[in-house]
Amino acid sequence: MFPLHRGRRLRTNESIRSLVRETSLSAADFMFPMFIAEGENVQVEIASMPGIFRRSIDLTVKEIKELFDLGIRAVNIYVKVSENLKDNTGKEAWNKDGLMQNAIRAIKAACPQMIVMPDVALDPYSMYGHDGIIANGDIENDSTVDALVQMAVSHAEAGADFVAPSDMMDGRVLRLRQGLDAAGFQNVGIMSYSAKYASAFYGPFRDALDSAPVDSENIPTDKKTYQMDYANRLEAIKEALWDVEEGADMVMVKPGIAYLDIVREVKNAVNVPVTVFHVSGEYAMIKAAAERGWLDHDKIMMEQLMCIKRAGASLISTYFAKEAAILLNR
Repeated sequence: MFPLHRGRRLRTNESIRSLVRETSLSAADFMFPMFIAEGENVQVEIASMPGIFRRSIDLTVKEIKELFDLGIRAVNIYVKVSENLKDNTGKEAWNKDGLMQNAIRAIKAACPQMIVMPDVALDPYSMYGHDGIIANGDIENDSTVDALVQMAVSHAEAGADFVAPSDMMDGRVLRLRQGLDAAGFQNVGIMSYSAKYASAFYGPFRDALDSAPVDSENIPTDKKTYQMDYANRLEAIKEALWDVEEGADMVMVKPGIAYLDIVREVKNAVNVPVTVFHVSGEYAMIKAAAERGWLDHDKIMMEQLMCIKRAGASLISTYFAKEAAILLNR
């Protein structure tokens, strides 16, 4: 009688393990975050993110075609804005001939089937590095939302498939939905960063865009007044449910690996796809450890991505997307 149950029978070899495997990964599970710079034939590696580059639009388009051939079907894009274009209003964000708008048009012209989800937040355009407009020493919610609507509509006009508000202002999903619909873009979706935590894992990303909050006595030097407290769990569920009620087509949890409990809680609570952002700091740690020979790069990369999918992700935004897709295609 001992033991009646032997779990090892289902682990005997890779063929058996593959038959009963509960979670699988494919290139279509990934979205690739891309950084876009002004100019032509520009490609600058980001020091804190080895293998990730700021590229001009022409080289971005070339990369897009390679990603699509690998089976990746979505990109979320960010722009590095010249300092002379930054102010407190973020008005460059809805310039019809701005870098983001030109990039969207170029990508959709070159690869119409690639799903483009541009970032909607003011921090790349802000002289203060914040996601919103500063008033009386704080980030003003409602005027920021008005600016985000203009930004999102300009993205839709350029050809975006989804807009991706990452700002964490209250009520912005409803206003974005209303603004897009009023402009005739009922079919442009919203992927909302619903549970975005005030995390230290974003450091390399801010290096990439030079968008860290400025050090000032009268302005917050962090984003804790609008991004979530990482001590909180129920708040994430509440934020995600609010966004779904306001019209979000997808919700996001950010960061990834350190927040898998939140991914599962949100997945259980909502009836829309859940995206998880495997963020820059998580990427950089694997790269740094692998460079020192402390970890097996590819094994850790695939394990983390599989764990994010297992936790409930419908889509994973990850800087590893291209490398993982190449491995999976082999």
